[in-house]
Amino acid sequence: MSILPKKNELGFYEIRLESIGGLGANLAGKMLAEAGVLGLGLNGSNFSSYGSEKKGSPVKSFVRFCEPDTEIRVHSPIEEPHVVGVFHEALYKMVDVVSGLRPDGILLVNSTRDFDDIKKDLHLEHGTLAIVDALSIAVEEKTKVNTAMLGALYRIIDFLDPEAMKNVIRKTFEKKYPHLVEPNIRTFERGYHDVQFKTYAPEEGAQGKEFKRPMPLLGYETQEIGGVITAQANSILKDLSGSRQGFLPQFNQQECINCAACDTACPDYCFVWEEGEDKRGRKQMFLKGIDYQYCKGCLKCVEACPTTALSELREMIGYAEENQVKHNYPYVTGGVS
Repeated sequence: MSILPKKNELGFYEIRLESIGGLGANLAGKMLAEAGVLGLGLNGSNFSSYGSEKKGSPVKSFVRFCEPDTEIRVHSPIEEPHVVGVFHEALYKMVDVVSGLRPDGILLVNSTRDFDDIKKDLHLEHGTLAIVDALSIAVEEKTKVNTAMLGALYRIIDFLDPEAMKNVIRKTFEKKYPHLVEPNIRTFERGYHDVQFKTYAPEEGAQGKEFKRPMPLLGYETQEIGGVITAQANSILKDLSGSRQGFLPQFNQQECINCAACDTACPDYCFVWEEGEDKRGRKQMFLKGIDYQYCKGCLKCVEACPTTALSELREMIGYAEENQVKHNYPYVTGGVS
């Protein structure tokens, strides 16, 4: 008798993990696959997809399971998963994380928000939505988000044995980092027990989310002759806020001495300045604030600040938009704004 609760037309149970670099989704996918293959004797495969291998860039990890007598002859990315795990909620700004999700699929999101708010933002029509505050668990236990997400995924993928994963955690850390064994096991258990579910029943004949492969704006049919890019400084249109891993710098203008140490440390020119006069009437540049559109949350500015003008803040929904001070770029998309 099959232990897989569902299968697609090829006999696979498929999982897709959506994340950004630095949160450990690649490792989580490997551990999930090993648990099914080595622990349960299933056939399985795991691989990841990402661009530049650095923190903050989008990452996808894919896991396929099938019965031992079924061969895996498909090695393409998973387009219609049974389970999607979203390690970083703000990814929906850059990536359609629910693309291809089956009508009876399960979506796990690392978030503190309400079910209905997430459903609205991600345009989820039906299926089961699971929420776990993996970031808070990781911060409190001084571990990483992926261990808490693994705990929640084990609650969802209930044919996997959570005790086997705890043994894997012990073997992974006990030799080099024995002090991390118990915190990671606690993180896993909290993720397993704290995850909450809400099901939105699909209507009769409901279809899954159609998978859409993102296409580049400029291709062989749309590229200008000679490869000319007509828009000046088009990188200013990018929104890097989806790269933040849950924290951002908070600016207190009353404590700022306008030393520019933060601007020197910032790799993305997030700080906005204006010309003014000091108390003696001398011209000087004064820091107005932060353009959070370009802030990846590296917090190098907080480390560089010699005062308490910049501090680390757990990001809250809407904070960046309410406190953003925008840059003034007079030339955008090939013309004058």
